[in-house]
Amino acid sequence: MLMKNIEVEAIHQVPMEEQKIEIVERKGIGHPDSIADGIAEAMSRALCKEYKKRFGVILHHNTDETQIVAGRSLPAFGGGEVISPIYILLVGRATNEFDGHAIPTNRVVVRAARDYLHENFPNLLDEYVIIDCRLGVGSSDLRDVFNRKHNAPLANDTSFGVAHAPLSETESLVYHTERFLIEKLRKRLPAIGEDIKVMGLRREDRISLTVACAMIDKYVEDIDHYVQIKEQIRDEIEGIVPMYTQREVDVFVNTADDIDKGSCYLTVTGTSAEMGDDGSVGRGNRCNGLITPFRPMSMEATSGKNPLNHVGKLYNLLSREIANEIAAEVEGVKEVYVRVLSQIGKPIDEPLLASVQFIPDGKQHTERIRRQSEEIVDRWLDNIPQITDMVADGKLSTF
Repeated sequence: MLMKNIEVEAIHQVPMEEQKIEIVERKGIGHPDSIADGIAEAMSRALCKEYKKRFGVILHHNTDETQIVAGRSLPAFGGGEVISPIYILLVGRATNEFDGHAIPTNRVVVRAARDYLHENFPNLLDEYVIIDCRLGVGSSDLRDVFNRKHNAPLANDTSFGVAHAPLSETESLVYHTERFLIEKLRKRLPAIGEDIKVMGLRREDRISLTVACAMIDKYVEDIDHYVQIKEQIRDEIEGIVPMYTQREVDVFVNTADDIDKGSCYLTVTGTSAEMGDDGSVGRGNRCNGLITPFRPMSMEATSGKNPLNHVGKLYNLLSREIANEIAAEVEGVKEVYVRVLSQIGKPIDEPLLASVQFIPDGKQHTERIRRQSEEIVDRWLDNIPQITDMVADGKLSTF
């Protein structure tokens, strides 16, 4: 079997669960940075669909520079108003002409942005948002990468992707707390807004969760009602804790509130983008949905980059899939760290390096782990187009 610059090694370090301190963060879908991520990725998926429909291939594009500029609002119990709309700047590069045919790229991405907002933010009315499209055309040297004859696309950059598996208890708890609030509890408590940030701190065997949850003012009658909702959110989170950890967990919700003064986290739309918080692609969650300062991370923005040959996107998603499979399928692995490095202009299925580092469970079977891990990496490299298709079809999360 031909191995493509794959290096697998056992490492000797304290697994995350056994370390004394751990910090984990998740910015929910309504955080301004996550809104930028979500719109950028929706734009890219829409372009992929349009290109494939017209030409059968994905053409060059990158939409990972989308920006959110905050508006101004006057929230009030029972319902306030937005007095200055949120400004969303759709920025990036896209192929707007191919083989003599014009492509309505601006129209495609504006529609994608609107659809994404409608699907995810029911209280963010069209009149509360200005969408400005400023797509350019990619530089010719990068476009040429798509046109050269090769079995695999050629890397558009020298960059790397990184991932780890499995998630720790704290990581799982932080991630699923936000998902629970949005996907389940919001159906019973419509006052819950989409702008939720969860910060987890573990000190040995005690975890504190600090949750910032925007409330939608028209569903909150007064300050007493607000306090009741906040207490219910805390109680509901405490109820799901045993699903992810047996450690002691302290839950804190909206700790910046000053209830005596009537100051609380109230919004009109469910996102702080309405009143002062700007957002940018790539400043929030990594592609596993978390911000994990105690783990290796890439600074690349995954959302919005083209899924065909942009290694800043592909290699992060690829590393995640490889790490998850090794952790799940290879017996004797406590933790695994995957890093894949590209070289610009080289085939993406032949990275400059694919590194796997694993922490064994102490038994003497490192050679088997090494062999099985190499096989998993090699198979994924041979099937990188699967990553492209899954991203284009919206089957892989990027934030």
